[in-house]
Amino acid sequence: MDARSRNTQWIKEEALRLGFDSIGVSKAEFLENEAPRLESWLKSGFHGQMSYMENHFDKRLDPTRLVPGAQSVISLTYNYFPKEFQREDSYKLSKYAYGEDYHRVVKDKLRDLVAAMRERLGSFHARVFTDSAPIMERSWAQRSGLGWIGKHSLLISKSKGSYFFLAEIIADLELEADVPFSTDHCGTCTRCVDACPTEAIIPDKTVDASKCISYFTIELKDEIPAEFGEKFEDWMFGCDICLDVCPWNRFSLPHSEPRFEPRSEILEYSKKDWEEITEDLFKDLFANSAVERTKFSGLKRNLKFLKR
Repeated sequence: MDARSRNTQWIKEEALRLGFDSIGVSKAEFLENEAPRLESWLKSGFHGQMSYMENHFDKRLDPTRLVPGAQSVISLTYNYFPKEFQREDSYKLSKYAYGEDYHRVVKDKLRDLVAAMRERLGSFHARVFTDSAPIMERSWAQRSGLGWIGKHSLLISKSKGSYFFLAEIIADLELEADVPFSTDHCGTCTRCVDACPTEAIIPDKTVDASKCISYFTIELKDEIPAEFGEKFEDWMFGCDICLDVCPWNRFSLPHSEPRFEPRSEILEYSKKDWEEITEDLFKDLFANSAVERTKFSGLKRNLKFLKR
């Protein structure tokens, strides 16, 4: 085993020790095949009011524009599937938002990994990402052998399902690349397509984000269009419908990250409790949470829409 292979193997072992569930490596190069798909998605207006998606087109496709001299993209997954869930008769939060904001938690883990790598391998240039920069995470994860992109456009692992966050380290290190995941195990299954109440999932593994419940409840700043009334199935922040119905998620196991543990109120609140939430309680309950992104006014707008 040469030095490149030994270093790659050590990085993988260290990542698993730090709590990541899987890790793979791909060569840092221009994503030529993804370019026309991204351009078509944007031209179709599927990004809705997320105008930031139009920015940094080249950076999304070329990791060397994010890290000059980059040679490797390290892709990782971090499980967030909870042990316990909200009560059935309540307004729903996406499971990823039960605990502390994943940007904080996963980035801390990434920084720990990079620090350990530098201690072992010496100085190198790198940046860490988790849904925090113009980078096509799912494409890199598939290239790194971690899974395939399902009809709902999310990455799926045969052994772990899809309740995990994606993260990346782009580095100017030459590492041993893994074999891309080339088999699509969705087959003829259309459960996610059929279950989406707003028909946001369209053919060719494409999601019209401008129709997605997660988009409406988090990204959209205007009033939610009345035409989607009674289609939200009580989701007040995000949506897990396409994840919940996916057969591969029968393999999801509870996470072991203390920072993802929810406050008891999140699991126990009834619809009435949520409807009566105050701004002070919102700030206390969702301090350092991904739910902060929608703000108190956004959550109240969502609740008003659900209650109508």
